[in-house]
Amino acid sequence: MTPRSWVTTALTLTLTLLGLALACVDDGSPATQTDTSANTSGDETGDGDPGDGDGDPGDGDPGDGDPGDGDGDGDGETGDGDCELADLLDQAMWDQMFLHKDDPACSGSNYTLPGLLEAAAMFPSFACEGDDATRRRELAAFLGQISHETTGGWPAAPDGPFSWGLCFIEEVGCQDNGCPQYCDPNNVQYPCAPGRTYHGRGAIQLSWNYNYGQAGDALGVDILAEPDLVKNDPKLATQTALWFWMTEQLPKPSAHAVMVGSWMPSANDLALGRVPGFGMTTNIINGGLECNMPGNAKVEDRVGFFMRYADLLGTDVGDAVYCDMMTPY
Repeated sequence: MTPRSWVTTALTLTLTLLGLALACVDDGSPATQTDTSANTSGDETGDGDPGDGDGDPGDGDPGDGDPGDGDGDGDGETGDGDCELADLLDQAMWDQMFLHKDDPACSGSNYTLPGLLEAAAMFPSFACEGDDATRRRELAAFLGQISHETTGGWPAAPDGPFSWGLCFIEEVGCQDNGCPQYCDPNNVQYPCAPGRTYHGRGAIQLSWNYNYGQAGDALGVDILAEPDLVKNDPKLATQTALWFWMTEQLPKPSAHAVMVGSWMPSANDLALGRVPGFGMTTNIINGGLECNMPGNAKVEDRVGFFMRYADLLGTDVGDAVYCDMMTPY
């Protein structure tokens, strides 16, 4: 074995073992399967975090809000008509952001820029509202959040931990329908299909049968019957994440509305520390398990990705980057 192949093999083994070991930290623990501070509608989307192995189902609640006007952002806007996501993000930039998604230790080959661009066509307001800095900031925020959800990085990772986004396409340890716990048998609207499981898949790590059902209805694809489409189709791998990002989840706003400034916090929100900024998108995604907790490592990881992408895209990160002083929903 040549020295180079030995290094590659060692790195692959290290990454694989790290991911599998971390996946066992709290995956399957009842405390991490439901965010008890979330509403009780049972609509958690899950943020499986296969890269950092927390397996948390999250509290995203994507299905209990008003999906809005058809563009998915619930704000009545459809973009400026002349906006193209490709104007902000080209292949060279994509490759620079995601240096390791195609490494042997990762499984991110179905995360592609053409797949993202195709997926974004259904959501014309995404990264297309506000001035140039706002558009770039929203894009950086979205990419930062999905990178944390799929990270394969660790503190001493080559090129730094924030170069390992989009490493995993499904929750570590759940391959081949190995995680049946993400089935709510009491949900009659979206019953679990025989022989299918609903663990985290795709860029937002979509989890649970009711979320696959809701996302499938919105996107016009029966991913409840065929959940593996989310990991196998480059468009759906990111489109499910965009659906979550753009869809209002009452009482939560959409992450899109937060980042473009169309969400105005109520007096109660302000009293609970909920203000516009990247930190609020973390609150929307997984606030019950990560927010109102100064120094939370997962929040730090999300912010690290966001800051790197904002720098690469030539914008600033704005205000309220953290959610350590925000009460979750």
